[in-house]
Amino acid sequence: MGFHEVRFPAALSFGSVGGPERRTEIVTLANGFEERNTPWEHSRRRYDAGVGVRSLDDLQALIAFFEARRGQLYGFRWKDWADYKSCLPSQAIGAQDQRIGTGDGSTTEFQLCRLYSSGNHEYSRPIRKPVANTVAVAVDGAVLSEGSDWEVDPTTGLVSLASAPSAGIAVTAGYEFDVPVRFDTDAISISAVAFEAGEIPDVPVLEVRV
Repeated sequence: MGFHEVRFPAALSFGSVGGPERRTEIVTLANGFEERNTPWEHSRRRYDAGVGVRSLDDLQALIAFFEARRGQLYGFRWKDWADYKSCLPSQAIGAQDQRIGTGDGSTTEFQLCRLYSSGNHEYSRPIRKPVANTVAVAVDGAVLSEGSDWEVDPTTGLVSLASAPSAGIAVTAGYEFDVPVRFDTDAISISAVAFEAGEIPDVPVLEVRV
């Protein structure tokens, strides 16, 4: 899959409409009860990139970005302002924000992930597009030094430790992250006159699996 490691202008994604989407298959039985199942392990996010366009200059920036991606052909990074940190939006990132694995004495690679919890249930979301220079890693609560103790691949979210943690030891991380997406249209239709009259372009954006 073609993917450009470039972020959609954050100023234009601010104020955008969108969020997670699930796919649930529901069968209603003869007795009125339901059977529910999902073919998706992970959710997928949708956004509207046109909502943040507030001026003709913004519109030009959107068109330029769209053309450089060849419409739907190439994926890109998207900052979801409602969910872009390993911690709460009001908090500062810390190396113990998210548990990304447990040592077993041999494993040195761990996938960044984000845990969503409610009641006794939780969902672990793999993070594939961390933002460079925002990642912090700790082992057993001790913050490690990037470069000498660990490295992260910003294109996959895979953390590589210099040495394997002992069995049962927690590996944690904090970070900012982007969502891998693509345009969900091959056409942007808007006139300058209509835009100045208050009409904004409809530019759907869809999360992709990477």
